[in-house]
Amino acid sequence: MADITETEQELTPPAGTAVLRPGRPADPVASAPGSGEPVPVQNTDAAVDEAGADMAAVASPVDDRVEPDAEPESEAPEPVSPSAIDELSAAKRQQKLRLLLRQCDRVLLLDFNLLAMSSWPDNYSVAVARRRRDLWLFSVTLTGLIFLTGMTGLIPAWVAGGGFGAFVIILLAGVPVIRRLYSGHETYLELIMRRQRLMREARKHIAHLEGEAGLVWQCAQMAEFNSALRSSRFQKLISLSEQRVLARYCVRRQHVRLFLIYMLESEKAYSRLEQAFFDGNQAAIDAGWNSAVAAPEPRA
Repeated sequence: MADITETEQELTPPAGTAVLRPGRPADPVASAPGSGEPVPVQNTDAAVDEAGADMAAVASPVDDRVEPDAEPESEAPEPVSPSAIDELSAAKRQQKLRLLLRQCDRVLLLDFNLLAMSSWPDNYSVAVARRRRDLWLFSVTLTGLIFLTGMTGLIPAWVAGGGFGAFVIILLAGVPVIRRLYSGHETYLELIMRRQRLMREARKHIAHLEGEAGLVWQCAQMAEFNSALRSSRFQKLISLSEQRVLARYCVRRQHVRLFLIYMLESEKAYSRLEQAFFDGNQAAIDAGWNSAVAAPEPRA
């Protein structure tokens, strides 16, 4: 051993150093951060195998308390008591009655005397006044012809003068100021003008009652409290009221009287509706259903 040559000493590596062997590549060397000393890097395949094993070990335990595929059970709905159902239906009923009271409260503004038109001249009075007017016109025309004929000399002058005097007297008798001195009857023109005035006031009142929403159409919803509102003779009124043109088509007395009859039936239905509303409130108070108690809307 002592006879080792210098060449063999140079070929023999010192202890603790990496040795290159035939058939195996040298391990890569990396420097550690912050230091200049080289740190050996582990084999990549071995690191991947160790990481996979660690992940499998972590994922292998399964928590028995949580099942990933199991869906959370939905909570069963709580049963609704019959008392709650009755309270809800009573509240809806009271709200409906309250809405009807607010929509149809204009029926209380009805002026019966204005729509009844008690001072409406009847056909007999109009016919008599027309007959008096025709007689007056005939007398004026006849006396005027006698006077004009006397001016031509066909009849005596005294007859023509008498005809002129009669013409003037009859003509003045038709003047309203003089006629009222000897007769209290209205003329045909006055009767016609009174009819037109009454019809104009009635149509104005109908338009006021109808408003923008159509009162007749809204009162038709109270048929539950008065079956007369479902009568077929009122269907035309309801249709015109729904179109907001009822006042425009009321041009005859028959139309106004039909509207008045419908309003009287609506008043009956409204009074019954109001009583049903207050009875429903009292029943809700007695049952302890505070949510079903509704206060009526202020009237127009």
